[in-house]
Amino acid sequence: MKIITTAILLMVTLLAVPVFSYFFGTAPGPAEWRALHSLIAMMAIVTAYSFIVGELTRNNSQVDKLWSLLPIAYAWVVAGYGHFTPRLVIMALLVTLWGGRLTINFAMKGAYQWRFWTGEEDYRWQVLRDKPEFQPRWKWSLFNLLFISAYQNILILLFTLPAIIALQYNTVPVGLFDYIAALLMLFFIVYETLADLQQWNFQSKKHALIKMGKVLPPEFKKGFLDSGLWAFSRHPNYFAEQAIWVCFYLFGIAAGGQWFNWSIAGSLLLIVMFQGSSNFSEEISAGKYPDYKEYQKRVPRFIPFGYKPGRYRR
Repeated sequence: MKIITTAILLMVTLLAVPVFSYFFGTAPGPAEWRALHSLIAMMAIVTAYSFIVGELTRNNSQVDKLWSLLPIAYAWVVAGYGHFTPRLVIMALLVTLWGGRLTINFAMKGAYQWRFWTGEEDYRWQVLRDKPEFQPRWKWSLFNLLFISAYQNILILLFTLPAIIALQYNTVPVGLFDYIAALLMLFFIVYETLADLQQWNFQSKKHALIKMGKVLPPEFKKGFLDSGLWAFSRHPNYFAEQAIWVCFYLFGIAAGGQWFNWSIAGSLLLIVMFQGSSNFSEEISAGKYPDYKEYQKRVPRFIPFGYKPGRYRR
């Protein structure tokens, strides 16, 4: 029931935040609406694909595999409508860097196969499918349609919308604030890369030792990573992902000169979604690893401030 309540809350915020934020800043003009119509058409096609393929294959990671690719396409489409002016190109290049890195990370986990509808599914979808709240199957199909396919695809579109603001003020030259936003976004892309690499190395070594039948050292025996960036934040990759799209929003501020405009909806909704996503991930981890609750007490969830030094060992 808690999961369904969270999903309903996310759907309500998906409707409320964009409508509310639309009244802030200058409304899109004809050129921006033409770009938006193209993006919305692309999103609708991908949403239908994600739902149909997810239902037919029972692999509900179709949106996961596209998460890193769609923003690249959206950013370059908008850049094309803006005749590839410097700010739009900088934004598109940064999104391409972010998406390329994340795509490689997904590929390392086996998400992509030649049969594009197959590949490794996020383990959390199977955990959710098995819950009583999603029995009988039609309930899961409804969840797949409304949340996995529709909500997530709409969210991906929304957090790339600062590019539309940049298109709207296409004649405003690139300035110092743009460079600050670019450097911050680049910093968090590197931060997320390091966090993912540390997690990959830890899990690879742990499973290699288990496969060889060796006794696990203390740092692997507890089951989860609590060193490196993970000593300061329980989800440094999630923290960086949210920060990346907040930085992307800063480009809209640099272009339009308004601190609050309607394109903020995407980054706000992304933050809301990561609250629910991390809650579910931590529920699974706390059930699997006895030391995880101590880790939760000692280390902040996202922002790496207020942690307590030291590691727990069993």
